[in-house]
Amino acid sequence: MSGKLIKLLTIALALTAATALAGEDHTEHITGPFASGPEVTKECLECHEDAAADIMKTSHWTWTSEQDCPKRGKVDRGKKNALNNFCVSVVGNWPRCTSCHIGYGWKDDTFDFTDQSKVDCLVCHDTTGTYKKNPKGAGAPNKDVDLLYVAQSVGMPNRHTCGSCHFFGGGGDKVKHGDLDTSLFNPTPSIDVHMSKDGGDMLCQDCHKTKDHSIEGHALVVSPRGRKHAGHTLECNSCHEGEPHSEPRLNKHMERIACQTCHIPTFAKALPTKIHWDWSTAGDLDREAVSDEYGMSDYNHKKGSFKFGKDIVPAYKWFDTTGHAHLMGDKLDPTKVTELNWPTGSKEDPTSKISPFKIHTGRQIYDTKNNYLITPKLFGKGGYWKTYDWNKASELGMKASGLEYSGEYGFTDTIMYWSINHMVVPAEQALNCLDCHGSKSRMDWAALGYEKDPMDM
Repeated sequence: MSGKLIKLLTIALALTAATALAGEDHTEHITGPFASGPEVTKECLECHEDAAADIMKTSHWTWTSEQDCPKRGKVDRGKKNALNNFCVSVVGNWPRCTSCHIGYGWKDDTFDFTDQSKVDCLVCHDTTGTYKKNPKGAGAPNKDVDLLYVAQSVGMPNRHTCGSCHFFGGGGDKVKHGDLDTSLFNPTPSIDVHMSKDGGDMLCQDCHKTKDHSIEGHALVVSPRGRKHAGHTLECNSCHEGEPHSEPRLNKHMERIACQTCHIPTFAKALPTKIHWDWSTAGDLDREAVSDEYGMSDYNHKKGSFKFGKDIVPAYKWFDTTGHAHLMGDKLDPTKVTELNWPTGSKEDPTSKISPFKIHTGRQIYDTKNNYLITPKLFGKGGYWKTYDWNKASELGMKASGLEYSGEYGFTDTIMYWSINHMVVPAEQALNCLDCHGSKSRMDWAALGYEKDPMDM
């Protein structure tokens, strides 16, 4: 029997005997020393030969996936090239944005997505809590991380490994999603019944099923494929089968009402989330920031002004679990609010259900002659955060995006929709009839296509 096969069998036995979340003792199999992340990956792949190849097929690695967009047909779109009204675009700002990529060294548009040594095994398999990415390092770990210690203690992903990126999108804890933040590390049942110790202490992958490193689930803002995508299994009824309610009328509601609508009455329950970002006010070095009612700063001279919300009642729209988006170079009307992404669905479509969303509004830079959004260079040499020069930042950013910059800019209003799926409450705290019907209804029935409250029809 070869030495490599013996090593594989030994590790397999160790993995079987160990508990997944406590970490697996790899001290006999990983010896180091390591000077860089890619050196760790190289040793991981000696035994886990297919892992990197599997990773490279996923949108976690590519940050893009094929999807249909109006008037464009099939396009490759994802975090890699999406527009948003937070920091606008990954393009041109790679080392900062790609600090959350599951790879090493994505510093510019020459990054080699076929280089297996660039895959970061530790970011998902750390169990020590000590593995940290350099926030400006294009995916590189902090210099003070003990790579050997982390590599010898790897295990299955847990809520902390997933949350280290997904809870901190948009520049910090709780900023982007509204239903994903550090309150989910150890939530009470009223924050999230599934993740609470009383409700099952579920892990992310209990719902986001994983096979060959491909993790089920797609974000509406970057890869909105939803349940119409072949192979989609991320549904509440994957666990809650049949008719889960004792009241037949509630089971009937499930035909056109998403489970999340009743069982996530509010989001951002414990921590405030950002709901508005105005870039047009940035650059005022004399303006003093003021703390809002939640203790959040309302201004940053590098980024502009903000608004936050807490314990927010969602907006509701018809949703067939797919969506569309405004792409780089798409024309806009600056006198109107531009939707950067939007859920598809309608009252007339039997597959659509009334579903909850976080709305994030913004005011961001656009080219006043070409009438399209600018992807400014914010981070690094020549970026706005260094120069406070929008012209320079626009010129460099649009060059990176491959779009013409006319030399003239202004600011326009935008809106984004973020699907709400986490922070499920216990059944007794779910919405009741009068939350949606009657004089105190939270529903905008006219916007949903009804002449009046359906209960009165």
